[in-house]
Amino acid sequence: MSETTSIFREGLFSGQAAIVTGGGTGIGLAVARELGALGAKIAICGRRPEPLEAAAAELEAAGVTVHRATCDTREPGQVEAFVDGAAEALGGIDILINNAGGQFPSPAQHISPKGFEAVVRNNLLGTWNMTHAVANRRFIPQTRGRIVNVVAQVERGFPGMAHTGAARSGVSNLTMSLAVEWAQFGVRVNAVAPGVIKTSGTKQYPPALLETAREACPLKRLGSAEEVAHLIVYLASTYADFVTGQTFLIDGGQSLWGDQWPIGEVPQFPPYPVD
Repeated sequence: MSETTSIFREGLFSGQAAIVTGGGTGIGLAVARELGALGAKIAICGRRPEPLEAAAAELEAAGVTVHRATCDTREPGQVEAFVDGAAEALGGIDILINNAGGQFPSPAQHISPKGFEAVVRNNLLGTWNMTHAVANRRFIPQTRGRIVNVVAQVERGFPGMAHTGAARSGVSNLTMSLAVEWAQFGVRVNAVAPGVIKTSGTKQYPPALLETAREACPLKRLGSAEEVAHLIVYLASTYADFVTGQTFLIDGGQSLWGDQWPIGEVPQFPPYPVD
């Protein structure tokens, strides 16, 4: 684990356990690192075992208690088994970070029905499955819990990725609804909406697309996974106990200014596999 200076007090999450979906890479791993460094026990999941094993080895080397297991969040049975296994291994669950998801850039007319459905299942249905399982099995019975959903900055739509824009907007709306319904159970629900963040996941995108995003950002750079993790960790902490139902943008001002999608000639992207 790389050494960083946390903006939070030491031991802030001591005695607490957090699930981080998609915790093997990118923003998920950055969140797991920071929560673990602040005393939390961590459960990470994803569909591929190799990133999970590498992430767990890194976290354990830094003294973090880690539970890891493969889990396809699109499948309710797998989600329920993972939640139960994580709670048993860590002695409970206090925090849920819904970070798992995925998409591919494409003009809308070239997205197949199967491709659209796959992205919606990943980003919307997968988030719902995990949230529903954790809430019903842990948070509501124990009358406490903190949920942070990772969505995307879609303030002006999401041209070029209409499928994930629709799904992520659904999660933002779900965040508001659940925040109201579950306040009576002591459960806070918030979301973080990153702009274009430089992670292992963005390596699949054409360099020209990332350069366009950088130029469209008032700060003239891409964000980092660690910057997003700071905001997520704040929302998962007791410092944010009077904050619920909100979606926080972290996009370098990109939602305020700049072209997101060139009008006229439609950029062409290579095809991306959809499992």
